[in-house]
Amino acid sequence: MNYILFDGPRRNHLLPFTFTRPVAEIRVGIMTLRERWDAFLKVSTSSFTEDYLSVKYPIRLEDVNVFIDASVLPTVELVKAVHSLQKGDKLMSNELVLAYSSDEPKSSEKINEFNIIEFTGDFLQIKNTWDIFDKNAEILQSDFNFITNGRTSQPISKTNHLIHPERIFLEEGAKVEFSILNATDGPIYLGKDSEIWEGSLIRGGLALCEHAIVKMGGKLYGANTIGPYSKVCGEISNSVIFGYSSKGHEGYLGNAVLGEWCNIGADSNNSNLKNNYAKVRLWDYATERFEQTGLQFCGLMMGDHSKTAINTMFNTGTVIGVNSNIYVPGFPRNFIPSFSWGGASGFTAYLPEKAFEAARVMMARRGVEFDEVEANILTQVFEITKKWRKY
Repeated sequence: MNYILFDGPRRNHLLPFTFTRPVAEIRVGIMTLRERWDAFLKVSTSSFTEDYLSVKYPIRLEDVNVFIDASVLPTVELVKAVHSLQKGDKLMSNELVLAYSSDEPKSSEKINEFNIIEFTGDFLQIKNTWDIFDKNAEILQSDFNFITNGRTSQPISKTNHLIHPERIFLEEGAKVEFSILNATDGPIYLGKDSEIWEGSLIRGGLALCEHAIVKMGGKLYGANTIGPYSKVCGEISNSVIFGYSSKGHEGYLGNAVLGEWCNIGADSNNSNLKNNYAKVRLWDYATERFEQTGLQFCGLMMGDHSKTAINTMFNTGTVIGVNSNIYVPGFPRNFIPSFSWGGASGFTAYLPEKAFEAARVMMARRGVEFDEVEANILTQVFEITKKWRKY
């Protein structure tokens, strides 16, 4: 059977992260949503996503396909139900279409005509941006159990102080020296060729993905995901970094999500708790207003390629779009549209040509080419987000 992950009705609620990727490419826990489905299904999936993203993430169609809502996380029971679908069936949980079987993608009106199969089991879904960090501890633990089941960790250097070493797992090439690793509150997973430098204080859960680095003296406490090829330091709490991003110096990042190719300047901080301890409201692109998260702790959401200067400060519940550059003193407003340049004293448009120059240099430093496909995606994002820029 051919399996395709579709963006589904939550796609716009997951902006700015889905401006530059299908829902399936969101990272939470140790894996992306796609990697998790691929592992459970034991096949490679493709995506049904926005047209402008489909060049980079093409759909692969066969005579019969099963389309799965990418925002839903697989379970053994759910995968069994998906496997059983016949052409013209749809798997439902209340009003949510979990999956359907068809020769091609169908509109919601066409799916309404499909045969209903009710799914009564439990599952997790990433419905909003804040779910990425809020559900990270639970998902990280589940991923850890799945990935390490029946396997043995690489040896851990005796220079470290370990608490609950049975919940610490190092993949091949992972390194950690002269650090404290405390897995009391969650597992600690070090991906292939990742590294924790000397003097770091790590309290699980932690997913340090392939080739990621915690620099000297890092203070990380759960549950954190540091995506592939990212570099971090300073104090980080309950945050998810998708990959290829840097928070390489002191400063606080808490209850936050960063996309790819972001850079946080030295001594930058985000607030994650309001002074009056009220629940945090966060900008929602789908409704185009600030929505109640129901969370008391909620920090920073930053789209791909956005950057801050040193000593940048962010209010509780700040959303930053794609390719924005924040660099002047003071607290900027808590919704910054994509391709914005400035800060508390005001913004101007960050034109694509200038943004692409920076992206080209940054990506080349990690051995990745900024090609025409990437440029076209970001150009489209610039056009889509014009309505939120008043400059």
